[in-house]
Amino acid sequence: MNIQMVDLVNQYKKIKPEIDEAIQRVLDSGQFVLGRIVTEFEEASANYLGVKHAIGCASGTDALQVAMMALGIQPGDEIITTPFTFVATTETIVLLGAKPVYVDIEPKTFNIAPELIERAITRKTKAIIPVHLYGQPADMDPIMTIARKHGLPVIEDTAQAMGSEYKGKKVGGIGTMGAISFFPSKNLGACGDAGMVVTNDTDLAEKVRMIIIHGSRVRYEHEILGVNSRLDSIQAAVLNVKLKYLDRWHEARRIAAQRYNRLFENVGIETPYEAPFGKHIYHQYTVRVKDRDRVSRNLAERRIPHAIYYPIPLHRQEAFRAAGRPMGSFPATEKAAEEVLSLPMHTELTEEQQSFIASALIQDVSSRHAAAL
Repeated sequence: MNIQMVDLVNQYKKIKPEIDEAIQRVLDSGQFVLGRIVTEFEEASANYLGVKHAIGCASGTDALQVAMMALGIQPGDEIITTPFTFVATTETIVLLGAKPVYVDIEPKTFNIAPELIERAITRKTKAIIPVHLYGQPADMDPIMTIARKHGLPVIEDTAQAMGSEYKGKKVGGIGTMGAISFFPSKNLGACGDAGMVVTNDTDLAEKVRMIIIHGSRVRYEHEILGVNSRLDSIQAAVLNVKLKYLDRWHEARRIAAQRYNRLFENVGIETPYEAPFGKHIYHQYTVRVKDRDRVSRNLAERRIPHAIYYPIPLHRQEAFRAAGRPMGSFPATEKAAEEVLSLPMHTELTEEQQSFIASALIQDVSSRHAAAL
């Protein structure tokens, strides 16, 4: 059976005329970077997310870095975040000369544990970056309460969660700023790299717009230090088409997640938890299994695609050793890194494919359990 981890080809084929027409429109315009088509996508995104400002940039990684630059993060500053996320969250902190300060995760949601944040705050703390991992929103109310108490901005890492909701409000616009990725495999994916910074703060939005164009408002006049992180028009055109389908695609993922949940009932596989305060959009469908690496090898032998997000937590990554040894211990993160396994999840997933995947995983887990008796 031909199963894809993410089936971008068949998704494209269903809306091919619209995508092709949008790309042709860009080619005919001759306006390939920024311009009217980018503005249209920014306005549509701001309206969808319920925020005042949405600024396109070159990638989700750039969105994080640009957001921190707009907040004036300096070398030696401390940024509180989670060690259980993609490398970009910490990478951008360290590239700016700041120091990541990790807080352990909640075992059920895999997101930063709000009750552990306050004890990590010092006089050097300058921001908090919660991550809405796998498409599940972090518990934002207590995070924002702590942030307001200590006068700290909050950057929501929304790379995997555009359209996810927290208490009826879409994530990204709850904190001071939000950073979004449109990498092709995301729920809203471009045909290349693309990202976005969102905010309700007009001054910060203006600063972000300057930073992504070399710190300039007027051509060749550079007021602040910036970068080159403009969103190209072809990506904006593709994303603007796909945005119309995003809620429909989210619902397809949620239906697929419910099918998985039913297939895995009472078989010793821990299925994803959906917190009562949020709407999970299942960027990943991530289970927990014992002896995960052996299970992974067996699935690979059966040519069933799967992934491990993430096998090595950020506090143990060699690249960040120079940033200093992280303080504290992170038992929930360590345990998750040993057990998580993400199964195929996308809008084109069929019941037959899910049954095949589930049967293989259940058989593997059951045989291991029987061998242990």
